[in-house]
Amino acid sequence: MKLTTQAKFNPHSGKPLVLLSPLDWGLGHTTRCVPVIQHLIHEGCEVVIACNSQQKTLLKAEFPHLIYHDLEGYGIRYAKNRWITIVRIAFQLPKMMIRIKKEHRWLKNFLSAHRVDAIISDNRFGLYAEHIPSVFITHQLAIKTGLGPWFDSRARSMNYNHINRFSEVWVPDNPHGYSIAGELAKPAMMPVPPVKYIGGISRFEKCDPVEMQAGDLITHPVDLLIILSGPEPQRSIFEQKLLEQLPAFNGGAVLVRALPGKHSKGEKLLPNLTSFDHLPAPALNRLVCKAKLVISRSGYTTVMDLLKTKKRSILVPTPGQAEQEYLASHLEKERLACSFTQEEFNLQAALQRASVFPFQTIDDDMQLYKTVINNFVQSLRS
Repeated sequence: MKLTTQAKFNPHSGKPLVLLSPLDWGLGHTTRCVPVIQHLIHEGCEVVIACNSQQKTLLKAEFPHLIYHDLEGYGIRYAKNRWITIVRIAFQLPKMMIRIKKEHRWLKNFLSAHRVDAIISDNRFGLYAEHIPSVFITHQLAIKTGLGPWFDSRARSMNYNHINRFSEVWVPDNPHGYSIAGELAKPAMMPVPPVKYIGGISRFEKCDPVEMQAGDLITHPVDLLIILSGPEPQRSIFEQKLLEQLPAFNGGAVLVRALPGKHSKGEKLLPNLTSFDHLPAPALNRLVCKAKLVISRSGYTTVMDLLKTKKRSILVPTPGQAEQEYLASHLEKERLACSFTQEEFNLQAALQRASVFPFQTIDDDMQLYKTVINNFVQSLRS
């Protein structure tokens, strides 16, 4: 893990300096940090980002003037089969432990060279320091392994062993009322550090019929929006499955592949299907608001985006990612989304079920995190 030296922040600026680093396990950890970074800057903090190249591409589009340092990710690999994926993830645990130790050594080197007032880590276990306020962001206090309760309990113990090294924990879920993450965020046994529920966080704005028309990429109605994010090879497998079935779809459809660094120019794949490799947040926000129905993975960040925009959705969890499988099931029980497994997914059947599904919406502006950040920044200044 190398430390970049192409830019320098000002150690004498007088602003609280926050080192922030999201996990590279998909892009959800990165995108949900966008509103956190925005509000830290709004509150007068200087923010420095540690991430890999793909994360940097995404964040630099939002924050071109921030300073970025290269930090290797965990590089988790998936398989084409659900059970093989679960087993493969389990066998990659030793590799993860090595990466955690390496990123902690990276942090020690970084802190020896730079003044840092606080650390915010979105699920990176190695980014903590005993003498500096260290925040751990996670919606998974309890862990779903897909292997049963005994393994879930062992995974939670391992999770807490790492979390307990941090000063406090921020959970992007509601402290009261409905819970977005369900059992994941509110287990019976809690970790040692103070846990603060910061509410949902989304880089999206609520859907305003007038504002959301500005700068539209798509002028025709969007009957179906497909957002294909997540790890390979499952992302491409699901894409191929959809492309084989979309010719029979009668409405207008848009496919967003969520591949940062690729071009954003629309491409006609079918007479009724336009595709984009990647879109910046405002453009994707407008597309989501314009769409009558969204098909996506049940990654937690995507779920929060869909809830904030009050979108009817069909969730298809990444096979073998037990957390997503639980979230899809939990949200269906709450009638906030309907869900299908990738294996059983059939577009026509899914659309038919969605047409009669009793969708519920929630009225949540997702602003609580700002109060938590305000208090945190104030503590750095005191």
